[in-house]
Amino acid sequence: MKNTYAAALLCIGLLSLAACDKPAEDSAATPEAAAVVSDAPAGAYTLDKAHASLIFRVSHLGYSNYTARFTRFDATLTFNPESPASSVFNGTVDPTSLTLDNPPAGFVNDLLGSMWLDAAKYPEISFKTTSLTMTGANTAELTGDFTLHGVTKPLTLSVTFNGGYAGNVYDPQARIGFSAHGTLKRSDFGIAYGIPAPGTNMGVSDEVDITLESEFNGPAWVNPDGTKAPELAH
Repeated sequence: MKNTYAAALLCIGLLSLAACDKPAEDSAATPEAAAVVSDAPAGAYTLDKAHASLIFRVSHLGYSNYTARFTRFDATLTFNPESPASSVFNGTVDPTSLTLDNPPAGFVNDLLGSMWLDAAKYPEISFKTTSLTMTGANTAELTGDFTLHGVTKPLTLSVTFNGGYAGNVYDPQARIGFSAHGTLKRSDFGIAYGIPAPGTNMGVSDEVDITLESEFNGPAWVNPDGTKAPELAH
């Protein structure tokens, strides 16, 4: 199957993303991109939550990259294969779905409390797309308005299109997949507790590393005879 790039992502986020008002330059319509994205049809796509993950990492004392994830997030994508950079991605994250490996007693509640995420006051994290710039046949820089802890600032994610198809008898919907990565400073969003003093590592890093893996389901696959494929369990 050919490789190409569409447009997408979250945030992290992920990931709650709005419309691209302004298409990117003609670099999005390279011959390579046009050849591949044609495998995945235009239309509305929804997140396949069974094949998606949202992970973040912070440095702890400079000794380890502490890893956690959110397990409740959603996203939609309106995909335009003729102009990938004009595609629209929207996503939201429920901060109370924060999940840690082997957390000390009460630690999750501490992170959801007022010194960190303050999830009771700010019950949603979101990302809204503002622009997408193609950087290769299957890569792009996705920029959007990212809202965390009640603060909205621009965030750019490096996105890779992993492939896509129109569907088949075993998977009777179009499917496309993306990987995304980005970093942010939590202090920019009013979460500064525990940041190390200058010149030390005694604390938790200001920089947060975000990784999103996602697949989206799109329009139903149609048999060559024009009939829709039967619904199959995934």
